[in-house]
Amino acid sequence: MGELRRRKALGAAVLILAACAGLQARPALCETVLITGANSGIGLEFSRQYAAKDWTVIVTHRRAQPPKTLTDLAAHYPKVRVESVDVTSLEQVTALAMRLKDVPIDVLVLNAGVYNDRSKCAADDENCPGDWSTQSFGKLNYALLDTILAVNVKGALLVAEKLLPNVEASKQKKIAAISSSNGSLTGSGIGSGPQQGAIFYRASKAALNRSMQLVAAAVRKDGVTVVMFNPGPTLTEHQSYLKDYKGMLTTAFTVQNMVRTIDKVTIADSGHFLRYDGVSEPW
Repeated sequence: MGELRRRKALGAAVLILAACAGLQARPALCETVLITGANSGIGLEFSRQYAAKDWTVIVTHRRAQPPKTLTDLAAHYPKVRVESVDVTSLEQVTALAMRLKDVPIDVLVLNAGVYNDRSKCAADDENCPGDWSTQSFGKLNYALLDTILAVNVKGALLVAEKLLPNVEASKQKKIAAISSSNGSLTGSGIGSGPQQGAIFYRASKAALNRSMQLVAAAVRKDGVTVVMFNPGPTLTEHQSYLKDYKGMLTTAFTVQNMVRTIDKVTIADSGHFLRYDGVSEPW
């Protein structure tokens, strides 16, 4: 069954590339985006919006079986390709890179991330907020720190490094890492109330920003643009309990703005930390 699925995926990729070869008059239809952590929240909205733009959309998740959100998306948009990969696994990311060996990726969206402890949430319960209490000083769960750093920092670096040849082979050559204002060292967003702390998550986003700044410097000579995004206070499924707070933004709004900003950024913006609408953020 696994071999059959692999052959079908390769066949779909060949058909897409063949179709693009005959669409030189409308090159936008041949652009490709890969989005990690695409089964919910910001990642899922990126997938929807790029699919609606008629891009080839490669979406990743880390579950044993494809989530319904992604199979439904692929059923509606034939140019959506679903891949399973644990972004913290060198073996799995390397295998993904091999499967995509001949696929140029115009935009690589490094979205996969962990905010808090969801170990007690059912795998398919995207509305479960998880436990945020073990990231406050005095109550720190260091096993959670390992998980958060592995996904939010190592995972982003691993995917970016292994798929860099795909990005270099594309027209746009762009990498966008989804960060957070929580990673800012100079901002004032320490927070208050029950979620004050989030030490592991905030530290991971600061590390992500610095890592991507260094990646940007390393790949600038190859014409690859790397930016980090603050999506703002976005109301994803995991944060549904914050729906009554003023100032919360919808995923549709923040992602629409990030897609527009990605379209506009150039190599001159590489290494910058940007708000969803392209405004520079302090960090």
